[in-house]
Amino acid sequence: MISTHHIKKINQDRAEETEDQLAVEEPLEIQLEFEKEGVIISKGLSVTMRTPGQDKELAAGFLLTEGIIQNGKQIKSIRVDQNKVLVKLKEDVSPYLQNSDRNFYTTSSCGVCGKASIDAIRTASVYQQLGSDLILLPEVIYSLPAQLRENQKVFDNTGGLHAAGLFNLQGKLIFLREDVGRHNAMDKIVGAALIKEMMPLTNTILLLSGRASFELLQKASMAGIKVVAAVGAPSSLAVQLAEEFDITLIGFLREKRFNIYSGAARVKV
Repeated sequence: MISTHHIKKINQDRAEETEDQLAVEEPLEIQLEFEKEGVIISKGLSVTMRTPGQDKELAAGFLLTEGIIQNGKQIKSIRVDQNKVLVKLKEDVSPYLQNSDRNFYTTSSCGVCGKASIDAIRTASVYQQLGSDLILLPEVIYSLPAQLRENQKVFDNTGGLHAAGLFNLQGKLIFLREDVGRHNAMDKIVGAALIKEMMPLTNTILLLSGRASFELLQKASMAGIKVVAAVGAPSSLAVQLAEEFDITLIGFLREKRFNIYSGAARVKV
């Protein structure tokens, strides 16, 4: 979503009145409704700053990557009402909420800043023990950034969004999602796959338009993703998590070169 704003552009000794396009940032409240011992319980989980669009995917992906649900079949319905989204779970589903305790507000720049404790950051993936014997050719990896960039439609107009792209093992783009929050773009990717019943995402490649942080590796592991590539650098904790969860982590992917920080055996050189 794009907003137009009147600006004054300064270029050396020249000033020009013009219009600029901005990426929209608005709050989204994610609410959960479930049944416990015959009683309907409604709970506000989080308010996150996001780019409007694909809000159902964002909510579904958030629930999975936070460990609140284990699969898409546990969701009964998702309803969006402006800047609120309500996810109703099926009658026999008990959400796991211990890891979701947050201060009520999270920013677009940080998906774990509202966590109540350090222990709550590390969630347990139902796909953690899945193995993967996939092998990737460097040529496939080289092709990913250009495809991501070509499909970043809103970024072309605003320059203000993060992107996450999901590819198959032949390097063909499956989904691309953009958002002011990199964690939101990731949740939208996972949510899209969850709604389309594509989980787990073991035989896919995730490409991030920026750096690879701990929270993005955490979300990838929750979706069963085994290969994560980033245009930018990984953090030390992201590398540690990739090694722990057997994820191939690639950084500085650009101009037919990249660094492998974990899981190098999956790349055939």
